[in-house]
Amino acid sequence: MSRLSKAPVVVLVHGLWFGPWSLGLLARRLRQAGFEPRRFRYRSTRAGLAEHARALRQFVGSPGSQPVHLVAHSLGGLVTLRMLAEEAELPSGRLVLLGSPLGGSAAARKSARLPGAGRLLGAARPALGSGFATLAADRDIGMIAGSRSIGLGLLLGGLGEPGDGTVAVAETRAEGLRQHRLLPVTHTGMLFSKQVAREVAYFLRTGSFTPSP
Repeated sequence: MSRLSKAPVVVLVHGLWFGPWSLGLLARRLRQAGFEPRRFRYRSTRAGLAEHARALRQFVGSPGSQPVHLVAHSLGGLVTLRMLAEEAELPSGRLVLLGSPLGGSAAARKSARLPGAGRLLGAARPALGSGFATLAADRDIGMIAGSRSIGLGLLLGGLGEPGDGTVAVAETRAEGLRQHRLLPVTHTGMLFSKQVAREVAYFLRTGSFTPSP
């Protein structure tokens, strides 16, 4: 990945069933905030975490004079954490996770029992069911979770606890997170939220979210 720009590089990683297009508005807002976003593409249901993590590692590149920050949505957060846990010689930088089910997704486990779920979730099903709560100790990692419960969970009878409609708030918590910020957004809506983009940019600059009121 070329790093000719002097602006801080941010690699954006999309989630299940989405592609780089889903991160277009967030990328534009981060560019306006002074970053150089690069969107990573992977076929979320065609391979497991290990294969996606290796591809992401190639995309991120080797250490250089500038840090490379990471922002990952949902399943993309699990891919990113797997890369950080297994790959050496990565650039320094901060990481913001957006609604990633670190503790595993109850909605994914429920949906796995539905007819056709194997094809719908594909190779992503084991990772979504179990999560990935191993956080890199040498990085500032923040999590943004949503509290607006409209999404896949409603079709499956609800999450049974507060969440963003797809991932429960409790599923986004893990030991080692530097900060956890709850915002009134849905699982998909966080990608298009100005408030989320503002929090992401602030964390990438400072290692923390904006001060609470």
